[in-house]
Amino acid sequence: MKAGRFGGNVVVWGVCVVALCAFSLQGQPLKPAAKKHSTTHKSAVHAHTAKSRAKKRTVSTAASRAKSAALKRAFVASSQLRPMAQQLSQMRTPAAYGGVLHYAQSHTGEAAATAYLALGHAYLLDKKFPEAVSALHSVTVHGKELDDYGDYLAAQALMESGRFADAASQLNGFAEKYPDSIFAGNLPTLMGTLQTQAGDPQAALRTLQAAQATAIGNHADFQYALARAYQVAGDSAKAAELYRHIYATLPLSNEAGMSRTQLQQMSAVGQAQALTYAEHEAHANALLAAKRYGDAANEFHTLAGTLTTNSLVAPAGARNRALAAAAYADFKHSRRLNRNEVAAIEDSADESGARRLYLLMEEARDRNDEGAVRGFLDQMAQRFPESRSRDEALFSAGNMYLLKKDYPAAIAVFLAEATTFPTSNYAPYCHWKAAWLNYRLQNYPEAARLMEEQIARYSAGSEIPGALYWRGRIYEEQEHNAAAALAYYDALLKVNQGSYYALLAQPRVAALGNVEPQTIVALASLTPPKVPEITDELPEDDPHLQKARLLANAGLNEYMAAEIQMSPTSASWGALAQAQIFASYGENARAMRILKTAVPQYFSAPFNSIPIQYWGILFPLPYAPQLKTDSENAGLDPLLVASLIRQESEWNPQVVSDANAYGLMQLLPSVGKQMAKKQGIRHLNTSQLLDASTNLRLGTVYFKQDLDHFDGHVEYALAAYNAGVDRVEDWKTIGTYHDMPEFVESIPFTQTRDYVQGILRNQAIYRRLHPEFVAGNQAR
Repeated sequence: MKAGRFGGNVVVWGVCVVALCAFSLQGQPLKPAAKKHSTTHKSAVHAHTAKSRAKKRTVSTAASRAKSAALKRAFVASSQLRPMAQQLSQMRTPAAYGGVLHYAQSHTGEAAATAYLALGHAYLLDKKFPEAVSALHSVTVHGKELDDYGDYLAAQALMESGRFADAASQLNGFAEKYPDSIFAGNLPTLMGTLQTQAGDPQAALRTLQAAQATAIGNHADFQYALARAYQVAGDSAKAAELYRHIYATLPLSNEAGMSRTQLQQMSAVGQAQALTYAEHEAHANALLAAKRYGDAANEFHTLAGTLTTNSLVAPAGARNRALAAAAYADFKHSRRLNRNEVAAIEDSADESGARRLYLLMEEARDRNDEGAVRGFLDQMAQRFPESRSRDEALFSAGNMYLLKKDYPAAIAVFLAEATTFPTSNYAPYCHWKAAWLNYRLQNYPEAARLMEEQIARYSAGSEIPGALYWRGRIYEEQEHNAAAALAYYDALLKVNQGSYYALLAQPRVAALGNVEPQTIVALASLTPPKVPEITDELPEDDPHLQKARLLANAGLNEYMAAEIQMSPTSASWGALAQAQIFASYGENARAMRILKTAVPQYFSAPFNSIPIQYWGILFPLPYAPQLKTDSENAGLDPLLVASLIRQESEWNPQVVSDANAYGLMQLLPSVGKQMAKKQGIRHLNTSQLLDASTNLRLGTVYFKQDLDHFDGHVEYALAAYNAGVDRVEDWKTIGTYHDMPEFVESIPFTQTRDYVQGILRNQAIYRRLHPEFVAGNQAR
C-alpha cells in the first residue's frame, strides 16, 4: 500500500476493457539480458536439455513453414499498426477509430486486413454490429492470414444483432476451411445456439449431439446450448435434466444462473419440477466454498426469503441455516458485521449455532471486548469443539492477541487451533506463530521444538524457509552447535534458494567456515521445488506463434494465449512467447503475471535453473535512465527503488489501488501534492501521478523521507511505506530486537511482512541481473 496507507493489495486498472490491461505508450521494448548471466555448466546443461526435448516434440512441415513465413510477412507489413490498434482496443475514442480506419484505407493486403480486424473487433465490443460486420468482411477481402478471425467474429456480430440465419450461413464450412483455428473447437456450441435461435432446434440437436462425446461436451456453455435446443424442440424432460445438471455440477459458471432462470420459468407453467431446497442450498454452499462471498450471500438471502414464504419444502432449521450462512458470507465479503443479521440467527445446536457464536465473537473483537471474546471461545470449545467456525474463531482471536502484543495469550490460542485442527488451512500459520512468539519471549527450547515440529508436519508450507532459518539461528546462537546450524542453513538453501531467508542464511554459512554440517534425518525429506520444463528457444516456424504476434498488431490481446496453446509444443515455451509479446510494447505487468503463473516456483528455484529471458521479464527495468537519475539524486539505490516498484505496481504506470494510490510508486494524492510542493511543482493534478516521470520523481523523494526518518534503516522505511510511520514506531517498541531480521519477522501485518521481505528479495535478483547498477550506488 502505498505511501503510508495500509490496506488491501487489489488494484483497479486506470483504463481497461474486457480482458485487456492498461496500455502504456511510454513502456519500452524489453531487451534480452546478456547471456553472460547464465553461463554456468549447470544452467547450460539445463537449457540444452529443455531445448532438446522441445525440439524433439516439434513437427515442422513444408506447409507449416510456408504458413509461418506468410504470417511473418503479414506481421512485418502491419507492424506500424500495433500502437494504434492497441490504443483502439482500450480507448475506442473517435480519434482512435479514425487513426486505424485511415491506416486501413491507406494500406493494402495483410496490413489492411489486420487493421480492419482491429476495427471490427472494437465495433463488436462497442455493440456497433453493422459497422462490425462491414469491417470484419473487409478482413477476408484484403487478406487471408486472419480470415478465421474475420469470419468467426462477423458471425458473432450477426448473432448479437439478431441475424441468426445470416450468422449460421457465415459459419457454414468453417471447420473444414479453418481446421487449425482456435474457434473450431467451440463451433458446435455457437452453431447449435444459432440454429436454435433461428427456429431449427432439430438441426441444433444434430449439431450438438454429434459433439457431445468430445471434450467440449463437458463445457457449461455447450450443455446449456443443448438444453435450450431440447427445450425449444419440445423435450422438456431432457431440457430440465440438463439445466439441473448444470446448476448442480457447474455452480460457478454463468450458465448455472441462466439454468435456474429457465427451470423457474418451466416450473411456472408445469413443464418441470422446481429446484428443491437441497439443490438451492448445495449451489449456495458451492459459491461459499469458492469464496465468492458476495454471490453466496445473495443466494442464501434469497433462500432464506423463500423459506419464509413456505414456497420450498425444507427440513427443520433450514431457514436458520440460511440466515447464518448469509450473515457469514456478508461478513467475509465486506469484513463488516451486520448486527441485525446476527441477531436474527437463532441459537441452535448445529453449525448455524456455531456460526452465530463465531460472528458474535467477531463483533466482540470489533468492540475490543476481550472478556466477551474469551467467553465466546469457551462456549464454542464446550458446544462445538470440532466446528469449522471454531477453527476460524481461534485463528481470528490469535491474531487479535498478536496485535495487542499479548504473546502468551496468542500462543495459547494459536496452539489450540493447530492442535485441534491440524489439517486446517490456518494450522501451518498458527503453529508457526506459536513457534515464533516463543522465540520472541526467549523461550528458545519451546521455540526450537515447535520449529522442528513445523518442518515435520507442514513440509510443503510457506512457513518452512523461516522455520529452517530460525531453527538454525537457535542452534548457532543459543545452543552453540555450528554443525547443526549449518545443516539447517544448507537445507534452506537447497529447498528455497531465492527466498528472503536464503539471503539471511548465505552470510551465516560463509561465516561458519569449514564446519562439517551435521546429518539430521528430519531434513533429508525436504526437496527443492520442481521447475516445469521450460525453454527460451521459440519455434519460429510455428504458425500459431506467428499468428499470435500478428494478433497483437490488431489489438486482439485476449486471443493470443489460446492461439499459442493450439501449438502441441507450447507447454514449454508458450508462456514466454506470450509474455514477450506483451513486454515488447510496454505491458510489463501483464507479461510478468503470465510468467508468475507459468513458473510459480521461480523464487524457490535455483537461479540458473530458469533461463535468463524469463528473469528479464519477471524483473523488468523500464524507465531505467530516469530511475537511475531520480534515485541517485535522492540518495537511493536505483535497484531498491526498482524492487519497491515491482512490489507496488508491477511497473504499471496507470494502476490505481483500492486505497486510491496512484502510479508506479503508488502515491496517495495527498502525498503526491506534499512532495510536489517540496519539489517546486505547483498545482499538481492527481492524474499527473499516472505519468511515470512525475511519479518517479516524487516517489523517490517520498521514500527517501521515510528512510531518513529511520536513520537509513531500509527495513523500517519499507515497512513504513506500506503501513505508515506511526505503526512502525509502535512495532519498534515491542521488546528488544537483536537484529533487523527479528524485527521483520515480528511485523504483525502479514501483508507488510511479506512486502518488506519481497522487496529485499527483489533487490537481490535485480542486482544479479543488473550488476552495472550495483557499483557506486549511494543507498544501503
